[in-house]
Amino acid sequence: MTVNNVTLEATVVAKSGFPTKGLPEVALCGRSNVGKSSLINTLVSRKSLARTSQSPGKTRTINFYNVEDALYLVDLPGYGYAKASKTESQKWGAMIEGYLKGRGELRAIALLLDIRHKPNANDLMMYDFIKHYGYKMLTVATKADKIARGKVLTHLKVIRDTLQLHADAPIIPFSSETKTGRDELWCAIREETT
Repeated sequence: MTVNNVTLEATVVAKSGFPTKGLPEVALCGRSNVGKSSLINTLVSRKSLARTSQSPGKTRTINFYNVEDALYLVDLPGYGYAKASKTESQKWGAMIEGYLKGRGELRAIALLLDIRHKPNANDLMMYDFIKHYGYKMLTVATKADKIARGKVLTHLKVIRDTLQLHADAPIIPFSSETKTGRDELWCAIREETT
């Protein structure tokens, strides 16, 4: 998908700030530092629309990116950030849950997992949450450029087995460096939002 017009339309911490245009939404979730901001920048062909950082835990709000006035990409705060205080983690959790529960515009959730690591307890909890509420899930294995090409299938199998995904459930290997998976992810997003 060619993106000419994209803006960060809303940065919110409570339901009262959610956009009311009724556009379909795809939420991006994953543990801290999994590459959500880099993925957004790659999808919309911008270098720094979504702020990236080497330090995990930078996204502390729910960010709504309006793409072509056709859909929102919704960047959720990363979970599992070890240095966050318990109070702060609970606040983020409540904010994320407040968005995910009952958001009529939400069409799918992209669960981002670092291809180099086996999904952890937080990833499994988010996966169970997505399943429990019946959302369509797009499984994205980020940082695919960080492993040898010949090992990609082995790493995808670890993700598939850990999440107990069906054999035909797609997992999209993605790299913001090489743009691997960009077109496949856009196809999956468009399928859910049009």
